[in-house]
Amino acid sequence: MSMKKIPVYEPVLGPEVRQNVLECIDSNWISSRGPFVDRFEREFGSFVGTSHAASVCNGTVALHLAMLALDVGPGDEVIVPTFTYIASVNAIQYVGATPVFVDSQPDTWQLSPDEILRKITARTRAVMAVHLYGQPAAMQAVMRIARDHNLVVVEDCAEAIGSRIENKHVGTFGDVATWSFFGNKTITTGEGGMVTTDRPELDKTIRKLKGQGLAGEREYWHDVVGYNYRMTNICAAIGLAQLPRANALLAKKRLIAEAYREHLVGVPAEFLWEAAGTTNSFWMNCISVRDPAVRSELRKHLAADEIETRPAFSPAHTMPMYAKFAAGRYPVAENLGASGINLPSSPALTMEDVARVTASIKRFFSRS
Repeated sequence: MSMKKIPVYEPVLGPEVRQNVLECIDSNWISSRGPFVDRFEREFGSFVGTSHAASVCNGTVALHLAMLALDVGPGDEVIVPTFTYIASVNAIQYVGATPVFVDSQPDTWQLSPDEILRKITARTRAVMAVHLYGQPAAMQAVMRIARDHNLVVVEDCAEAIGSRIENKHVGTFGDVATWSFFGNKTITTGEGGMVTTDRPELDKTIRKLKGQGLAGEREYWHDVVGYNYRMTNICAAIGLAQLPRANALLAKKRLIAEAYREHLVGVPAEFLWEAAGTTNSFWMNCISVRDPAVRSELRKHLAADEIETRPAFSPAHTMPMYAKFAAGRYPVAENLGASGINLPSSPALTMEDVARVTASIKRFFSRS
Protein backbone atom coordinates (compact mmCIF):
# COMPACT_ATOMS: atom_id res chain seq x y z
CA MET A 1 0.00 0.00 0.00
CA SER A 2 1.36 3.40 -0.97
CA MET A 3 1.91 6.00 1.73
CA LYS A 4 -0.31 9.03 2.04
CA LYS A 5 1.43 12.09 0.65
CA ILE A 6 2.08 14.79 3.22
CA PRO A 7 1.86 18.19 1.48
CA VAL A 8 3.88 21.15 2.62
CA TYR A 9 0.61 22.99 3.18
CA GLU A 10 -3.12 22.65 2.66
CA PRO A 11 -5.89 24.97 3.85
CA VAL A 12 -8.29 23.95 6.58
CA LEU A 13 -11.78 25.11 5.61
CA GLY A 14 -14.84 24.61 7.76
CA PRO A 15 -18.54 24.30 6.83
CA GLU A 16 -19.04 28.02 7.48
CA VAL A 17 -17.04 28.78 4.32
CA ARG A 18 -19.49 26.88 2.13
CA GLN A 19 -22.42 28.58 3.84
CA ASN A 20 -20.98 32.07 3.28
CA VAL A 21 -20.07 31.41 -0.34
CA LEU A 22 -23.54 30.05 -1.10
CA GLU A 23 -25.01 33.19 0.47
CA CYS A 24 -22.95 35.29 -1.98
CA ILE A 25 -24.16 33.24 -4.93
CA ASP A 26 -27.79 33.21 -3.83
CA SER A 27 -27.78 36.98 -3.29
CA ASN A 28 -25.81 37.73 -6.50
CA TRP A 29 -23.23 39.71 -4.48
CA ILE A 30 -20.22 38.07 -6.13
CA SER A 31 -17.98 40.99 -7.12
CA SER A 32 -16.23 43.67 -5.05
CA ARG A 33 -19.38 44.98 -3.41
CA GLY A 34 -21.33 43.16 -0.77
CA PRO A 35 -21.76 42.85 2.99
CA PHE A 36 -18.94 40.39 3.57
CA VAL A 37 -16.27 42.86 2.40
CA ASP A 38 -17.04 45.45 5.08
CA ARG A 39 -17.48 42.81 7.78
CA PHE A 40 -14.20 41.09 6.95
CA GLU A 41 -12.33 44.39 7.04
CA ARG A 42 -13.80 45.34 10.42
CA GLU A 43 -13.25 41.95 12.03
CA PHE A 44 -9.74 41.51 10.67
CA GLY A 45 -8.78 44.97 11.91
CA SER A 46 -10.15 44.03 15.32
CA PHE A 47 -8.25 40.73 15.31
CA VAL A 48 -4.84 42.35 14.72
CA GLY A 49 -5.65 45.51 16.70
CA THR A 50 -5.59 48.25 14.09
CA SER A 51 -8.01 51.11 13.40
CA HIS A 52 -8.30 50.72 9.63
CA ALA A 53 -8.23 47.68 7.36
CA ALA A 54 -8.74 47.81 3.58
CA SER A 55 -9.21 44.53 1.71
CA VAL A 56 -7.40 43.95 -1.60
CA CYS A 57 -7.08 41.19 -4.15
CA ASN A 58 -3.69 39.85 -3.01
CA GLY A 59 -0.73 40.54 -0.76
CA THR A 60 1.51 41.89 -3.52
CA VAL A 61 -0.88 44.70 -4.44
CA ALA A 62 -1.19 45.44 -0.71
CA LEU A 63 2.55 46.22 -0.72
CA HIS A 64 2.18 48.33 -3.86
CA LEU A 65 -0.60 50.38 -2.26
CA ALA A 66 1.45 50.83 0.90
CA MET A 67 4.31 52.28 -1.12
CA LEU A 68 1.97 54.57 -3.04
CA ALA A 69 0.10 55.78 0.04
CA LEU A 70 3.39 56.67 1.74
CA ASP A 71 4.45 58.59 -1.38
CA VAL A 72 7.57 56.51 -1.89
CA GLY A 73 8.89 56.90 -5.42
CA PRO A 74 11.80 57.70 -7.74
CA GLY A 75 14.87 58.95 -5.93
CA ASP A 76 13.90 57.22 -2.69
CA GLU A 77 15.72 54.28 -1.16
CA VAL A 78 13.86 51.57 0.73
CA ILE A 79 15.79 49.29 3.07
CA VAL A 80 14.56 45.71 2.77
CA PRO A 81 15.95 42.30 3.76
CA THR A 82 17.42 40.43 0.83
CA PHE A 83 16.20 37.20 2.45
CA THR A 84 12.50 37.57 1.70
CA TYR A 85 9.87 36.56 -0.81
CA ILE A 86 10.36 38.47 -4.06
CA ALA A 87 7.06 40.40 -3.78
CA SER A 88 8.55 42.57 -1.03
CA VAL A 89 11.22 43.87 -3.39
CA ASN A 90 9.01 43.99 -6.47
CA ALA A 91 6.68 46.47 -4.75
CA ILE A 92 9.61 48.83 -4.23
CA GLN A 93 10.41 48.66 -7.92
CA TYR A 94 6.76 49.18 -8.91
CA VAL A 95 6.94 52.75 -7.57
CA GLY A 96 10.37 53.46 -9.05
CA ALA A 97 12.23 53.46 -5.73
CA THR A 98 15.56 51.73 -5.13
CA PRO A 99 15.81 48.62 -2.92
CA VAL A 100 18.72 48.68 -0.49
CA PHE A 101 19.37 45.17 0.74
CA VAL A 102 20.33 44.24 4.28
CA ASP A 103 21.41 40.94 5.75
CA SER A 104 19.48 38.93 8.33
CA GLN A 105 20.07 37.73 11.87
CA PRO A 106 21.14 34.07 11.99
CA ASP A 107 18.97 33.14 14.98
CA THR A 108 15.66 34.71 13.88
CA TRP A 109 16.15 34.82 10.07
CA GLN A 110 14.80 38.42 10.17
CA LEU A 111 16.42 41.67 8.98
CA SER A 112 19.28 42.95 11.11
CA PRO A 113 18.79 46.35 12.81
CA ASP A 114 22.57 46.85 12.82
CA GLU A 115 22.59 46.40 9.06
CA ILE A 116 19.78 48.95 8.69
CA LEU A 117 21.92 51.54 10.48
CA ARG A 118 24.85 50.82 8.18
CA LYS A 119 22.77 51.26 5.02
CA ILE A 120 20.96 54.54 5.80
CA THR A 121 21.84 57.40 3.43
CA ALA A 122 20.45 60.85 2.68
CA ARG A 123 18.09 59.19 0.19
CA THR A 124 16.66 56.59 2.59
CA ARG A 125 12.91 57.08 2.82
CA ALA A 126 11.53 53.86 4.24
CA VAL A 127 12.25 50.52 5.89
CA MET A 128 10.29 47.42 4.93
CA ALA A 129 10.36 44.90 7.76
CA VAL A 130 9.28 41.40 6.75
CA HIS A 131 8.07 38.98 9.43
CA LEU A 132 9.38 35.98 7.52
CA TYR A 133 7.85 32.53 8.05
CA GLY A 134 5.91 33.85 11.06
CA GLN A 135 8.80 34.96 13.27
CA PRO A 136 8.50 38.68 14.14
CA ALA A 137 11.28 41.03 13.15
CA ALA A 138 12.87 43.19 15.85
CA MET A 139 10.30 45.96 15.53
CA GLN A 140 11.24 47.90 18.67
CA ALA A 141 14.75 48.41 17.28
CA VAL A 142 13.42 49.12 13.78
CA MET A 143 11.04 51.78 15.08
CA ARG A 144 13.78 53.45 17.16
CA ILE A 145 15.92 53.70 14.05
CA ALA A 146 12.99 54.99 12.00
CA ARG A 147 12.19 57.72 14.55
CA ASP A 148 15.82 58.79 14.81
CA HIS A 149 16.16 59.10 11.02
CA ASN A 150 12.65 60.27 10.10
CA LEU A 151 11.81 57.15 8.09
CA VAL A 152 8.45 55.53 7.35
CA VAL A 153 8.01 51.83 8.11
CA VAL A 154 6.08 49.19 6.19
CA GLU A 155 5.49 45.84 7.87
CA ASP A 156 5.14 42.95 5.43
CA CYS A 157 2.98 40.59 7.49
CA ALA A 158 2.07 38.23 4.64
CA GLU A 159 3.27 35.23 6.65
CA ALA A 160 2.61 36.52 10.14
CA ILE A 161 -1.06 36.34 11.10
CA GLY A 162 -0.93 35.55 14.81
CA SER A 163 2.67 36.70 15.33
CA ARG A 164 3.26 38.97 18.32
CA ILE A 165 5.93 40.95 20.12
CA GLU A 166 5.13 40.80 23.81
CA ASN A 167 1.30 41.13 23.62
CA LYS A 168 1.22 43.37 20.55
CA HIS A 169 0.34 41.90 17.16
CA VAL A 170 2.80 42.52 14.36
CA GLY A 171 1.50 45.02 11.84
CA THR A 172 0.72 47.57 14.54
CA PHE A 173 4.21 49.03 14.95
CA GLY A 174 4.90 50.72 11.61
CA ASP A 175 3.02 53.28 9.54
CA VAL A 176 1.26 50.67 7.44
CA ALA A 177 1.13 46.86 7.27
CA THR A 178 0.27 44.40 4.53
CA TRP A 179 -1.19 40.90 4.73
CA SER A 180 -1.74 37.95 2.43
CA PHE A 181 -4.61 35.45 2.38
CA PHE A 182 -3.20 33.15 -0.31
CA GLY A 183 -4.30 29.52 -0.14
CA ASN A 184 -1.31 28.47 1.98
CA LYS A 185 -1.81 31.10 4.67
CA THR A 186 -3.30 30.47 8.13
CA ILE A 187 -6.35 32.52 7.10
CA THR A 188 -7.07 32.24 3.40
CA THR A 189 -9.45 33.77 0.90
CA GLY A 190 -7.95 31.80 -2.00
CA GLU A 191 -6.31 34.97 -3.25
CA GLY A 192 -6.53 38.13 -1.21
CA GLY A 193 -4.83 40.62 1.05
CA MET A 194 -5.32 43.51 3.45
CA VAL A 195 -3.67 46.85 4.13
CA THR A 196 -3.91 48.04 7.73
CA THR A 197 -2.96 51.30 9.42
CA ASP A 198 -3.83 53.52 12.36
CA ARG A 199 -3.43 56.61 10.20
CA PRO A 200 -6.82 57.62 8.72
CA GLU A 201 -5.30 59.68 5.91
CA LEU A 202 -3.34 56.66 4.68
CA ASP A 203 -6.44 54.47 4.79
CA LYS A 204 -8.35 57.05 2.76
CA THR A 205 -5.61 57.12 0.11
CA ILE A 206 -5.37 53.32 -0.01
CA ARG A 207 -9.12 52.95 -0.51
CA LYS A 208 -9.14 55.56 -3.27
CA LEU A 209 -6.22 54.00 -5.12
CA LYS A 210 -7.55 50.44 -4.88
CA GLY A 211 -10.88 51.56 -6.38
CA GLN A 212 -9.64 53.11 -9.66
CA GLY A 213 -8.98 56.53 -8.09
CA LEU A 214 -12.68 57.34 -7.77
CA ALA A 215 -13.07 60.91 -6.51
CA GLY A 216 -16.40 60.29 -4.78
CA GLU A 217 -18.10 63.58 -5.55
CA ARG A 218 -19.47 62.49 -8.93
CA GLU A 219 -20.33 59.14 -10.43
CA TYR A 220 -17.51 57.75 -12.60
CA TRP A 221 -15.29 60.74 -11.85
CA HIS A 222 -11.63 59.92 -11.24
CA ASP A 223 -9.02 62.50 -10.31
CA VAL A 224 -5.94 60.30 -9.92
CA VAL A 225 -4.59 57.20 -11.66
CA GLY A 226 -5.97 54.32 -9.64
CA TYR A 227 -6.03 50.52 -9.75
CA ASN A 228 -8.56 47.74 -9.62
CA TYR A 229 -7.15 46.06 -6.52
CA ARG A 230 -10.42 45.27 -4.75
CA MET A 231 -11.33 42.01 -3.00
CA THR A 232 -14.49 40.22 -4.09
CA ASN A 233 -17.38 39.58 -1.76
CA ILE A 234 -16.86 35.83 -2.25
CA CYS A 235 -13.22 36.03 -1.13
CA ALA A 236 -14.21 38.15 1.86
CA ALA A 237 -16.90 35.61 2.74
CA ILE A 238 -14.28 32.84 2.80
CA GLY A 239 -11.95 34.87 5.00
CA LEU A 240 -14.68 36.00 7.38
CA ALA A 241 -15.78 32.40 7.94
CA GLN A 242 -12.27 31.43 9.04
CA LEU A 243 -11.47 34.33 11.35
CA PRO A 244 -13.33 32.86 14.36
CA ARG A 245 -11.15 29.74 14.00
CA ALA A 246 -7.86 31.64 13.73
CA ASN A 247 -6.76 31.14 17.32
CA ALA A 248 -7.56 27.43 17.20
CA LEU A 249 -5.57 27.06 13.97
CA LEU A 250 -2.66 28.96 15.50
CA ALA A 251 -2.76 26.78 18.61
CA LYS A 252 -2.63 23.65 16.44
CA LYS A 253 0.30 25.05 14.46
CA ARG A 254 2.18 25.68 17.72
CA LEU A 255 1.63 22.07 18.80
CA ILE A 256 3.03 20.93 15.46
CA ALA A 257 6.07 23.21 15.83
CA GLU A 258 6.71 21.96 19.37
CA ALA A 259 6.56 18.36 18.14
CA TYR A 260 9.03 19.08 15.34
CA ARG A 261 11.38 20.81 17.74
CA GLU A 262 11.24 17.91 20.20
CA HIS A 263 11.69 15.17 17.59
CA LEU A 264 14.53 16.90 15.74
CA VAL A 265 16.85 17.16 18.76
CA GLY A 266 20.23 15.72 17.76
CA VAL A 267 19.71 16.18 14.02
CA PRO A 268 22.45 18.26 12.28
CA ALA A 269 20.01 21.05 11.46
CA GLU A 270 18.73 24.11 13.27
CA PHE A 271 14.98 24.45 13.85
CA LEU A 272 13.66 28.02 13.59
CA TRP A 273 11.99 28.56 16.94
CA GLU A 274 11.10 32.00 18.35
CA ALA A 275 13.07 34.86 19.86
CA ALA A 276 12.57 35.81 23.50
CA GLY A 277 9.62 38.13 23.96
CA THR A 278 8.01 37.13 20.66
CA THR A 279 5.31 34.73 19.52
CA ASN A 280 6.13 32.93 16.30
CA SER A 281 2.94 31.97 14.47
CA PHE A 282 4.87 29.15 12.73
CA TRP A 283 3.34 29.79 9.34
CA MET A 284 6.10 27.52 8.11
CA ASN A 285 8.18 25.16 10.20
CA CYS A 286 11.72 25.69 8.99
CA ILE A 287 15.09 24.04 9.43
CA SER A 288 18.51 24.98 8.15
CA VAL A 289 20.84 22.04 7.59
CA ARG A 290 24.36 22.59 8.88
CA ASP A 291 25.84 21.40 5.60
CA PRO A 292 24.07 23.12 2.68
CA ALA A 293 25.49 20.53 0.32
CA VAL A 294 23.08 17.90 1.67
CA ARG A 295 19.88 19.95 1.33
CA SER A 296 19.00 18.74 -2.16
CA GLU A 297 19.57 15.09 -1.25
CA LEU A 298 17.52 15.43 1.94
CA ARG A 299 14.61 16.90 -0.01
CA LYS A 300 14.84 14.07 -2.56
CA HIS A 301 14.86 11.55 0.28
CA LEU A 302 11.76 13.12 1.83
CA ALA A 303 10.02 13.26 -1.56
CA ALA A 304 10.66 9.53 -1.98
CA ASP A 305 8.86 9.08 1.34
CA GLU A 306 5.90 11.09 -0.04
CA ILE A 307 6.79 14.16 2.04
CA GLU A 308 6.67 17.49 0.26
CA THR A 309 9.11 20.26 1.23
CA ARG A 310 10.20 23.58 -0.20
CA PRO A 311 13.54 25.36 -0.20
CA ALA A 312 13.89 28.61 1.71
CA PHE A 313 13.66 31.75 -0.40
CA SER A 314 16.67 32.64 -2.52
CA PRO A 315 18.02 36.06 -1.51
CA ALA A 316 16.65 38.80 -3.74
CA HIS A 317 20.10 40.17 -4.55
CA THR A 318 20.91 36.88 -6.32
CA MET A 319 18.03 37.38 -8.79
CA PRO A 320 19.07 38.67 -12.25
CA MET A 321 16.94 41.84 -12.10
CA TYR A 322 18.16 42.80 -8.62
CA ALA A 323 21.84 41.80 -8.76
CA LYS A 324 22.77 45.39 -9.68
CA PHE A 325 21.53 46.53 -6.25
CA ALA A 326 23.78 44.15 -4.33
CA ALA A 327 26.43 45.85 -2.21
CA GLY A 328 28.93 43.27 -1.07
CA ARG A 329 28.02 39.93 0.43
CA TYR A 330 25.07 38.96 2.62
CA PRO A 331 26.49 35.87 4.33
CA VAL A 332 23.56 35.03 6.62
CA ALA A 333 20.95 35.41 3.88
CA GLU A 334 23.08 33.44 1.43
CA ASN A 335 23.56 30.62 3.91
CA LEU A 336 19.87 30.47 4.81
CA GLY A 337 18.91 30.54 1.14
CA ALA A 338 21.19 27.57 0.52
CA SER A 339 20.46 25.56 3.67
CA GLY A 340 16.84 26.35 4.61
CA ILE A 341 13.95 23.91 4.17
CA ASN A 342 10.22 24.44 4.78
CA LEU A 343 8.70 21.33 6.33
CA PRO A 344 5.00 20.38 6.14
CA SER A 345 3.20 22.99 8.22
CA SER A 346 -0.56 22.79 7.67
CA PRO A 347 -2.81 22.73 10.73
CA ALA A 348 -4.35 19.68 9.03
CA LEU A 349 -1.26 17.67 10.02
CA THR A 350 -1.60 14.99 12.67
CA MET A 351 1.06 14.22 15.23
CA GLU A 352 1.56 10.95 13.33
CA ASP A 353 2.35 12.99 10.21
CA VAL A 354 4.95 15.01 12.13
CA ALA A 355 6.47 11.82 13.53
CA ARG A 356 6.69 10.39 10.01
CA VAL A 357 8.44 13.51 8.70
CA THR A 358 10.97 13.62 11.52
CA ALA A 359 11.61 9.86 11.35
CA SER A 360 12.39 10.22 7.64
CA ILE A 361 14.80 13.09 8.37
CA LYS A 362 16.54 11.02 11.04
CA ARG A 363 16.87 8.03 8.67
CA PHE A 364 18.53 10.27 6.11
CA PHE A 365 21.11 11.61 8.51
CA SER A 366 21.77 8.19 10.07
CA ARG A 367 22.82 6.96 6.61
CA SER A 368 24.88 10.04 5.77
